[in-house]
Amino acid sequence: MNKLSYFFKFGTVSLVVAAAVQCSSVTQDSSKDAMQDSSKDAMQDSSKGAMQDSSKDAPQDASQDAEGKIHRVKDVSQDASQENAEGNTVATRFNVPVGYSRKAYTAGTFGNYLQDLPLKPQGTLTKYYNGEVKDKKVAAAVIDMSVGNRDLQQCADAIMRLRAEWLFAEKRFKDISFNLTNGFNMKYSEWKQGKRLNAACNGWNTGGTASESHDDFMNYMKKIFTYAGTLSLSKELQTKNIANLEAGDVFIKGGSPGHAVIVLDVAEGGGGKVFLLAQSYMPAQDIEVLVNPNNASISPWFKASEMGRLVTPEWNFEWNQLKTWP
Repeated sequence: MNKLSYFFKFGTVSLVVAAAVQCSSVTQDSSKDAMQDSSKDAMQDSSKGAMQDSSKDAPQDASQDAEGKIHRVKDVSQDASQENAEGNTVATRFNVPVGYSRKAYTAGTFGNYLQDLPLKPQGTLTKYYNGEVKDKKVAAAVIDMSVGNRDLQQCADAIMRLRAEWLFAEKRFKDISFNLTNGFNMKYSEWKQGKRLNAACNGWNTGGTASESHDDFMNYMKKIFTYAGTLSLSKELQTKNIANLEAGDVFIKGGSPGHAVIVLDVAEGGGGKVFLLAQSYMPAQDIEVLVNPNNASISPWFKASEMGRLVTPEWNFEWNQLKTWP
């Protein structure tokens, strides 16, 4: 496979030609071939048709398990009693189920940031990066955050975006860093000084413009979206017991195929913990607050359990695939 073919997604070039030349000197394990171990590049490896089977063109009543297999499920929507149509954030839109209390996170924490994420108006449909409406309806709400106009911000990318946006808002620039699939730790603190990723994707070149603007921060994130994915993120995160689940934790299966969803909010009660989940998917699309396909009475909340699997509309996870940030 030639270098340019790595960058084709759904028949369009997802990166400029200059980016196709970048990393040309990297070995097979640290080049775009290695990147194909991540979720978005795995879909490149399986071609347009395979991608459509698990995302855009999947049947309306289909869901994908942790092995990448499609299973049919009922089309569901959340119980209206759990939703406040006037609410414009995660915490104000979704009421907690009866018998539970929403966990309070201190201002400035990641959990508080996620609870305060702005939502698009009730009934907003999920759209792909190219403006097309997603056929499968799995969203209880759509987060009001840009997806860009290229097929980059997919599942793990959206999670890294949320984490990085929080750190950027808190001006914790030194804490913004992600490992690329080849293992290189790409630090925003270096990028904002004007350094740029070298051709081998394993170090820095000088000559860029120093900036702390949000636009340039997004240029950094686009590099992360391109050269990191579920495989790298799953290795970077730390395993966590479901009993200790908190907002900001991630259910993730790294590899080919792979997927990841993030815990947005948590409530506690006599029945244990319930939580909200969000995802992006393939191709790149709006970040969605997910409905619960198995329990409409508490949807969009999910109940933490050590039995069975975590069943989400487009992927199933094992409970031991819960991870958290180091």
